[in-house]
Parts: sequence; C-alpha cells; structure tokens
Amino acid sequence: MRSSPTPANDAFGLWYELGGLYAAAGEDMRRVVREGFVVAFATAALVLLSAPLFGTSWAGPFAALVPVAAGLLFGGGSFGWRRAKFSRRREDLRQSLAAEGEDAGRPTAEGLGAYYDAQLILLRSEYEFLRSRGTKRALLSARLFEASFGFTLEDGFECGPLNIAPDTPKARDLRERWDARLAARRALGEAPPPLGLREDAHYRVFPREMTVPAELATRSAYLAISYGLLRERYGKRLGAASGEIRRRAERDLGEYAAITGRRAR
Repeated sequence: MRSSPTPANDAFGLWYELGGLYAAAGEDMRRVVREGFVVAFATAALVLLSAPLFGTSWAGPFAALVPVAAGLLFGGGSFGWRRAKFSRRREDLRQSLAAEGEDAGRPTAEGLGAYYDAQLILLRSEYEFLRSRGTKRALLSARLFEASFGFTLEDGFECGPLNIAPDTPKARDLRERWDARLAARRALGEAPPPLGLREDAHYRVFPREMTVPAELATRSAYLAISYGLLRERYGKRLGAASGEIRRRAERDLGEYAAITGRRAR
C-alpha cells in the first residue's frame, strides 16, 4: 500500500514531524472555534438557569453579552496557547533541520527525496486543478507549485483521469523529471520560494509520513480532484471520451470506491 520516497536520511524524520506540526496547526483554528461556541452556549445556559434564583441584575444590561465574551476569551486564550506551543516546536525543528544542512522554509531546496509518490501525485493534481481555474489567484498559486516542485503542464502528467499511480515506473520518471528541473534552477542560483503555515494549510506542501490512514486520505483526495476534472472535460457519462480515457476513468472510480466505501458523485 505505501508508496516510498527515495532512500531515507536523518533529515526525513524531521521533515515528517514538521509536516505533522503544520497539519495540526491548520486544525487549531477550527478546533478553537468549536471550543469557543461550546463555552458560549454553556455560559448562556448557566445565565438562564441562574435567572430564577438570582435574576439577571448581577450582569446588568450586559447579560446577553456574557456568553459571547466568555466564548471569545476562552477561544482566544486557547488559540494563543496552541500557537505559542506550535511556535516553540517549529523553532526547535528549524534548528534541527539547519544542523542537517536543510532550510526548514524550503522543503524542496535539495530535491523531492522526502516526498512519497502519493503526496507528489496529490500536489501535481492540485496544480492541474489550479491551472484549469484560470483565475489570477489560481494561476499565482500554480506558479508557486512550479517553482517549489518543478511541475509544468508539459511534464507528461495527466489528471482527469490519472495516467499514473504510486510506485510505478511512470511515477519514478516524473519524479526524476521534476527533480531535474529543480536541480537546473539551483544551478542557476534560483532557490524555491519559502513555504510556511499558510501555504501548508491550503495545499499540504510540507512532506508527510505516509502511514496507512494518511496514504488512504491522500489517494482519495487526488482521485476526487481527478474525477472532478474528468466530469468538467467529458461530462458525467463520458460521452466524448475515448476508450483509453474510459478505461483510466473506471480505474480511478473503482479505486476511489474501494478506499472511501462510496461512489464518486
């Protein structure tokens, strides 16, 4: 099941820990919002329950604002604590990566060795999706993928349907092509752009360790992108698609159903 990166070195574990840290940080805001709402509702319930015993004069005209203030204070405090913890751990990992000769803000500065095939396929599918949107914002994001990962529209990758799977000669050839493009940029003195929490929250750009659950989630994500592009190009019934396109589409849909337990819609 697991698709393997190139042979490991001591920095790979640090990259995977940093990627996991960014993934957890990306969930913090949603978690804090949920916690803030719970505290606000609980406080509102306490205010209502206290009314028959104590009235609401203790809160004066601000009784209605007490739950909101409680939720905001709790949520803000929780977010601040989480973000401080994140910043300390990120700095520790930056220093550890620097000791290995790595730039923690540029995970592809030395190539794509830390990335599993499944994550590279997802990133390349995201790039394909962004290019298909054609908006200024999407094209700016697509250029970030080009500079960071060596992707181009002419690299032979196809999505919608996919023409590649992890751990195949095709995946190896594309990885080598992307790595060669990054190496050529390094030879010209061009470094990849710095990446951080914002970019990872949008596109999961830092290397991820491919545990079985992580790989299943990654595969379902790129298959969902592929199916969306497939429908845009050929329609739901693939009326204008060739036999090869139909075969690859059926393979994608079958794999998606096997992973998620549901059919793509």
